[in-house]
Order: sequence, then C-alpha cells, then structure tokens
Amino acid sequence: FSSFRFDIYRKVPKDLTQPTYTGAIISVCCCLFILFLFLSELTGFIATEIVNELYVDDPDKDSGGKIEVNLNISLPNLHCELVGLDIQDEMGRHEVGHIDNSMKIPLNNGDGCRFEGHFSINKVPGNFHVSTHSATAQPQNPDMTHVIHKLSFGDKLQVSPENSLALGECTLASHDYILKIVPTVYEDMSGKQRYSYQYTVANKEYVAYSHTGRIIPAIWFRYDLSPITVKYTERRQPLYRFITSV
Repeated sequence: FSSFRFDIYRKVPKDLTQPTYTGAIISVCCCLFILFLFLSELTGFIATEIVNELYVDDPDKDSGGKIEVNLNISLPNLHCELVGLDIQDEMGRHEVGHIDNSMKIPLNNGDGCRFEGHFSINKVPGNFHVSTHSATAQPQNPDMTHVIHKLSFGDKLQVSPENSLALGECTLASHDYILKIVPTVYEDMSGKQRYSYQYTVANKEYVAYSHTGRIIPAIWFRYDLSPITVKYTERRQPLYRFITSV
C-alpha cells in the first residue's frame, strides 16, 4: 500500500511535454485571457451596485410633514422690489411675500432680478409662485420672462439627475408648472439613509382675464405628492460570489 496511488496528477510522458512555438503562443493567449477574466471579475466585485425598489409609505417620518425646497430663478425684466414669493396649500397656509432664507440679486443694472430662496412646504397639494403680489405698488405690465436655474426638493442625491425647467419667454403671460413630486430614499453601504424628492413637470403659458380685466401674471409651481416612494440601495457583490466566479 502506498499513498502515491491517490496522486491524480501522474507524471506526464516526456514526448507529451515537448515545447513548441504553437504551444507557447496558446499558453500566452490563455494566460492573457485568464488575466482579463480575473480583472473583469475584480472590477465587478469592487464596483457598487445601486438597486431600486418601489413601495407605498412616507419614508421621512421625522420631517414634521415638511419638504425643503430650493428655488433659483432669474427675471431679467423685473425689478427686485417687485419680486416676491407666495405660498399656498390645502392646509390653509397662505403666505404672501415670503422672505425667510431668501435673497434678491439685481441684474442688468437693476432692471432685472435673480431670486434665490430656501423654504419649506407642507406634504399636501398646494402651490408656490413668484409674482408681484407682495409689492406695495403693482406695475402696469409686469414682464414675467424668466429662467429657472434650479428647483429641487430635499437633499441632493447622486442618482437623481438635475431636473431642469423650460425658459418662459412670453412677456405678459402667466406660467404654470405642474409638478408631480415622488419621495425618494437613498441608502448607502453603511445603512445611512438620505431623503429627497424627484419630480416630473409639465408647463403651459397663458394670459388670464376676469370681469375686471387682465389678471396680474405670475410664475406658478403647482405640486402634488405621489403615494409611491422610490428607494435606492447601494450593494456590493458578496465575497463568495467573487471567489466562485474566479
């Protein structure tokens, strides 16, 4: 009895181990191919995978029923003393000339204005609008031509593309932006969650009239919240799968 009997790697006859150029080329190609496969698996193992899921819930229960909004908009043909932000919703909130955490920057030698505001809205349908309603004296023909540089809700997430809105060019028209806000959760590898909101938008321009004449134009952002929450989760390939693939 000998333990050598269990050796499945027996000695190969010499005539089968004769080196050739063809064999060398095949060996080099095989080694390169194996290296390529290994590096591909290693890259897949190191990379972070982002998985998304949908569910019905209010993810940010600690927010107090509030959503943080960031708005940056330029009105090149309207003086800063005329520009104001008004907020309304179905809970009875009606605030004209909101000024907290906002800033007005004159443009075009004072003929225009850039409005930057950070404010909160309730988690109910409503609207906020940029208008001249809070001005002490209303202009005769306010020009609501504008460019929206930024409109975001909640924290900025790397998976959320920067939403951009259209350029309003009709001089005396009101502008309606209809927003459908979707709650979004991002959970990183450490389990930390961040809460944000994505949105879809449709817009229209119109000149409104009443029995007293033309209604003062404004830039309206009318929003509603989706009951569906989108969750993004960072995941990494488990070690056992990497070892098996290699």
